[in-house]
Amino acid sequence: MNRFALAVSTGIARVTGAALGPYQTAMIRIGFSATWLLFLLREFPHRQELYGPDGPWSWNLADQLISLNGAFTALMWSDGRFWFETVYVLAAVSSLLLLLGWRTRAMSVLFMVGVLSLQNRSIFMGDGGDNVLHLMCIYLVLTRCGQVWSLDERRARRTREAHARGEHGVDRVGPALWGVLGLVLVSAAFLDRLNGDRFVPALLWALWLAQGLWWAVDRFTRSGQSRIMLDVVGNIVHNGALLVIMAEACLIYATAGWYKIQGSRWQDGTAVYYPLHLESFSPWPALADLLSANGVMVMLVTYGTVAVQVAFPFTLFNRRVKNILLAAMITEHAVIAVVLGLPFFSLAMIAADSVFLPTTFLRRLGEGLARARVRLWARLTGGDAPGAGLPGQRGPEGERVGPVGQRGPEGRGALKEPEPAQSPHLIGDPGADPEDLAASGHPEKATSARPENPTPGDPENPDPRHVGFPA
Repeated sequence: MNRFALAVSTGIARVTGAALGPYQTAMIRIGFSATWLLFLLREFPHRQELYGPDGPWSWNLADQLISLNGAFTALMWSDGRFWFETVYVLAAVSSLLLLLGWRTRAMSVLFMVGVLSLQNRSIFMGDGGDNVLHLMCIYLVLTRCGQVWSLDERRARRTREAHARGEHGVDRVGPALWGVLGLVLVSAAFLDRLNGDRFVPALLWALWLAQGLWWAVDRFTRSGQSRIMLDVVGNIVHNGALLVIMAEACLIYATAGWYKIQGSRWQDGTAVYYPLHLESFSPWPALADLLSANGVMVMLVTYGTVAVQVAFPFTLFNRRVKNILLAAMITEHAVIAVVLGLPFFSLAMIAADSVFLPTTFLRRLGEGLARARVRLWARLTGGDAPGAGLPGQRGPEGERVGPVGQRGPEGRGALKEPEPAQSPHLIGDPGADPEDLAASGHPEKATSARPENPTPGDPENPDPRHVGFPA
């Protein structure tokens, strides 16, 4: 009973003490924002036919459908061409800024509004990837997705450095940005543009009020207890949203696999052959003929696809098997992107799969990209890249690497940071794998229930004494 109580208390401390999976949520942010941005750029010449006034699905037809299903879309606020162009450009800009990690909380809200506005305007233009993006953009606004690999992280680091030097700054961009968003929300409500389904308007109001509460606590309260409580609530919401994203990905694969089992073509091992010879899904006919020429290969791919999709949700508690199947699914989607000509569907699914990628792999990936950036900049300019490198990462010999990629404490621009915990799975470590939400291993190794300073490195909340918004 004592061991069970310890496991429960350890799990509660993990969920409330830190926002888990920072690298996984960053991958989700980057993956989905890049997918949507590339789609908008690719379809920019055809935007009027897809979602605008010149499309076959006219504004009046869309208005009749939305009056029945109540779907949220800002494009129905006006039938003018200028309003459509404004929403389309804002959707692309918010995707780019979310990709870069600038004001991730605010940009994730605008990203969600852009996705829902365009997709709900013309519901017949989407595919399976659009459905995944439709769901994930809602979950994304509830996560702290800018903790790593973002401009918010750099802003938070600079804020901490300035605070260490005794400097105190006031964030004016955050309040101004959320003030403008609040003004738009109030105007839309006053003009009765938020009628229909109440979920999205309620979510927008809740997010805006939460940012106002966070700003008020930072601005007017001296005690740290209110800030700690808000951090706990934010961690719980983040971890809950991350768990829902994982469950959604498992549900997608499970339902796809079990539905395939019921199909006769999947049962006899020939299902993969037919889409390879559909004109709409054959951008490379010669390649499709080559892949479908071998009957044994078609059978293996058909049965392998079903087996991987059905088995994947059951492998989450065995990391080695999970990683093998995860690599197989990512490879499968990459092949689908090339062979069947479905790049955006594949990118969306790979972005959803990235929530299960190991933290160690993602850290090494980030360090490798940072070193490549330093080498590329040095080759182009003949000098060191200003601010390049990952702060606090380890070099090949184990010493710390400064933000300009130089090693050792004597390196120019090097940062002295405390050594991290020995195990990435201790309580309060935000770098733990997200599947630890379901089962935490070795709870007896936990060192503390909650860090003394709640989420000191959270880029969405750089400093308790830094007056501004979380994002």
